[in-house]
Amino acid sequence: MPFYEYRCLDCRKRFQVFLTYAEYGTRPVQCTHCGSANVQRKIGRVRVARSVESRLENMSDPSQLEGLEEDPRALGQMMRKMSAEVGEEMPPEFDDVVDRLEAGQSPEEIEQALPDLSSPDDEDF
Repeated sequence: MPFYEYRCLDCRKRFQVFLTYAEYGTRPVQCTHCGSANVQRKIGRVRVARSVESRLENMSDPSQLEGLEEDPRALGQMMRKMSAEVGEEMPPEFDDVVDRLEAGQSPEEIEQALPDLSSPDDEDF
């Protein structure tokens, strides 16, 4: 059963009302703050489900990768954007690294500050 968002045109406060599908449009809605019936329905955000492929397709522009080696802030922003596009849960260390990049810390400085992030297998590459 959905909650509907409204704004009172008299007291200007926002509020939510729980209405069944059958009640919506037939049951009068009153402001939960002042009791006024002078209310306006607020339309919430619309979400569009997209496949991983379509989300990553938006990021496949090679020009977005230019200059990332010299700009840790841009690298951190790109990593955060890619993480959001993929939509998978990342470990807390990821956020720590991205925060450091966005603050301007170089990848080398991050490796020195967080030696536990690299595993012995990484040295082979």
